[in-house]
Amino acid sequence: MLKKTRITLATISFILLTLLFLDFTGAMRWAHWLPKLQLVPALLALNLVAIAVVLVITLLLGRIYCSVVCPLGILQDIILAVRRKLKRKRFTYSPPRNWLRYTILVLYVVAGALGLQTVVILLDPYSAYGRIAHSLLQPAYQWGNNLFATAAERYDSYAFYHVDIAAVALPALIAALATLLIVGVLAWMYGRAYCNNICPVGSLLGLLSRFSLLKIRLDSDQCISCMSCERTCKASAIDIKSHRIDYSRCVVCGDCIKSCHRSGITFAKAKGAAFGAKRLSPLLGEGLGEGQANGGHVVTNTSRRAFLTGTAVTLAAVAMAQEKKKVDGGLAVIEDKQKPERKTPITPPGSLSAKNLARHCTACQLCVSACPNGVLQPSTSLLNLMQPTVSYERGYCRPECTRCSEVCPTGAIRRITPADKTAIHVGHAVWVRKNCVVLADDVSCGNCARHCPAGAITMVPVDADDPRSRRIPAVDEAKCIGCGACENLCPARPFSAIYVEGHEVHRND
Repeated sequence: MLKKTRITLATISFILLTLLFLDFTGAMRWAHWLPKLQLVPALLALNLVAIAVVLVITLLLGRIYCSVVCPLGILQDIILAVRRKLKRKRFTYSPPRNWLRYTILVLYVVAGALGLQTVVILLDPYSAYGRIAHSLLQPAYQWGNNLFATAAERYDSYAFYHVDIAAVALPALIAALATLLIVGVLAWMYGRAYCNNICPVGSLLGLLSRFSLLKIRLDSDQCISCMSCERTCKASAIDIKSHRIDYSRCVVCGDCIKSCHRSGITFAKAKGAAFGAKRLSPLLGEGLGEGQANGGHVVTNTSRRAFLTGTAVTLAAVAMAQEKKKVDGGLAVIEDKQKPERKTPITPPGSLSAKNLARHCTACQLCVSACPNGVLQPSTSLLNLMQPTVSYERGYCRPECTRCSEVCPTGAIRRITPADKTAIHVGHAVWVRKNCVVLADDVSCGNCARHCPAGAITMVPVDADDPRSRRIPAVDEAKCIGCGACENLCPARPFSAIYVEGHEVHRND
């Protein structure tokens, strides 16, 4: 049945998208195509196939994208399901606030055209949910994994393993909490108010859905004006007094069909369509579960409880996410590395340049979540707020890893192969004489030269006239690719004696 198929697709879409942000093992790599179906990333990447699919589905079925594909819409359905169980007051028709939603849509388009990416970042629904999943759900998920790993160790089982839980960047955490609060309050109080008044994707698809082939239709002959459908509509799109439905706000949830006991509402071809008005209500009227209205999203009770439980413990998980101090042989505390002040931030391999990244990235945090080496972090700079930057306190960018380029749905990080990556120069290493342990502690080292995969560092005598003197690193900038192995593995603390300075435009040999 059509409704069950739609419910199944919505559930699969939501679960897979969420797991993409939680996955730290690489097991979900096969599902990286799913974010590319999101409308704003598809537009930024000029993904014509995805754009065409979304437009055709909208012109055929209405705003079903908001019900099946958009994770922020499904998140609102979860909130509304809880609201319904608590038997809060029902909804009623309200006139559309076209002046508000279309003003936001125009400003959104203008901001994107002018390169004001912060506006695009904050209002894109997919990216907004991505920040919620990365900043709030991922720490809780990893914390739970570590609990299982601790329990498994007691039984000599290694089915789970411990992962380091990095502290969430403050801007991303604030943005995630603010988004969750705003969307949650609006959904709890007014149903689909966020989708229909603020979300630019909803406004754009609302314009197209007026011309869709199939629509929810009121049958005046069957309707007795009981207002049951109007009270059920979380989009506030049904006006029983005038027997009209605002199709720009209707997300084809079908909850109104369930509430009608006289077959007064059907899902049928629009009047004037070339093929007549064959009613499809038998396909939609059955099986509507709680919380499915206003988007048709379905998440099983079990997955809903798990999702809500994970959200509830997020703040506690973040608080417990601080890494334990590392100890060398149980004798001395190893001081954590501090991030150096770089004149030019480092952008991920495949991003081409800082400008390309800034214009295409929506700060969804998927690349940050997927990075197995912990080198990608959300930026705190106002110029590229929450977009990924590279830093090497937790690891270095391994030449064989291309995960960030595989998952990026917007084209901000272009797809590259390991062979491509070895020829991309994202920065160059800089030696800081005063921090080097060779000179500060009068010891031999050479750690940076031993681990440089590009062979860009050689050790030369401190005293050129004495070949037996201590050796210090010399960097060949032409060979250095900026992977950060030298910076990460340098034993100097808290600041490395060698660090990577970024390139505004990547060099490709």
